[in-house]
Amino acid sequence: MPHDSRFSGLLPAAHALQPKTVSLRRQLHKHPEQGLLLPKTQAAVLHALEGLDLKIVKGNAVGSVVAVLRGARPGPTVLLRGDMDALPLTEETGLEYASTEPGTMHACGHDTHTAMLASAARLLHARRDDLAGQVVFMFQPGEEGHHGARFMLDEGLLDVAGAPVEQALALHITSKELSGVIRCRPGPIMAGADSFHVTVTGRGGHASMPADALDPIPAAAAMVGALQTAVTRRVSVFEPAVVTVARITAGTTTNIIPETAFLEGTLRTLSDQTRKTMIEEIVRVCEHVGAAHGCAVEASVTPGYPVTVNDADVADRVVELAAEALGPRYSAVLPNPLMGAEDFSYVLRQVPGAMAFLGGCPPDTEPAAAAPNHSNRVHFDEAALTHGVTMYAAFALDALSG
Repeated sequence: MPHDSRFSGLLPAAHALQPKTVSLRRQLHKHPEQGLLLPKTQAAVLHALEGLDLKIVKGNAVGSVVAVLRGARPGPTVLLRGDMDALPLTEETGLEYASTEPGTMHACGHDTHTAMLASAARLLHARRDDLAGQVVFMFQPGEEGHHGARFMLDEGLLDVAGAPVEQALALHITSKELSGVIRCRPGPIMAGADSFHVTVTGRGGHASMPADALDPIPAAAAMVGALQTAVTRRVSVFEPAVVTVARITAGTTTNIIPETAFLEGTLRTLSDQTRKTMIEEIVRVCEHVGAAHGCAVEASVTPGYPVTVNDADVADRVVELAAEALGPRYSAVLPNPLMGAEDFSYVLRQVPGAMAFLGGCPPDTEPAAAAPNHSNRVHFDEAALTHGVTMYAAFALDALSG
């Protein structure tokens, strides 16, 4: 592949910034915060951006930071996203910079995303004479189920630069990929995620005399199997869908038939039509199975994140850019979507863009054996962060080189 002079020196520049990147990453890892309001994290990001000629906008309802870098010449606007929040886990890695907050851990690598984005801002600031347009750096709270991206969109994220955002990129680190490898794919890359909640009401009684009661537990148990059958009989075999009943609660002791049983779980889909079909099917199946058992049923589905859909042209370009800026062995097409969910999906519904994965498998570990994201033992190869910084910068330079 021909060498592109626009990317000359990007990787060495990212290596030069690595001490800053790692320092911020470890600071955030040691002091993680959950949810939409992240005061310590927000302050750390603002400190990391000090000295740069950026327009800074802090969130009102959420603890976000948006920074706008203006290039030397007019041109389009691109957005780069890094999420900042942690998960409700107690860390068990033994790292010297492990979380000091009981019950809170950066187990999904958002600390690395934030640190890479801050260093990318510094790298691009040094090259702003090469930019024709604006870069919006989106430091986002509340990705882990709190809809942080949606809140930022509501607060004017896409208008902050004074021009419409024309392309967007988010990177997500994973311990299940070789360190430094960028993987992307066109179309759906992550699933839509919804949660369902079902209450089955019968009539309580003595466990030795079930005929005198109306046991809700067999009805709830029958729903589990019926929901799995619904997936195979209502959804095309070529259209992925997952229904998992993750929790069943009923009863208090061995000799009482309870009045109610409760079950809940998750629905994962890769298209809006399948999502709609299965939301309706979950409610219908549970209500009718309950009726067959003579029980009353209240079933509902709580909408979660939409399907994350990459723009085909942008996704293809991300794969090409990774090969150009990092080398062909660090670029690959992701063969299949992942059934996890992402609220960057809200951004991609309004802006052509892509989410890509950055390999961060620890040294001397096979990806298959590495503790996965969301594990209390997961950790990442920090050497991969230079590739993330480079990828962010290459994406912006590519889009704004007019």
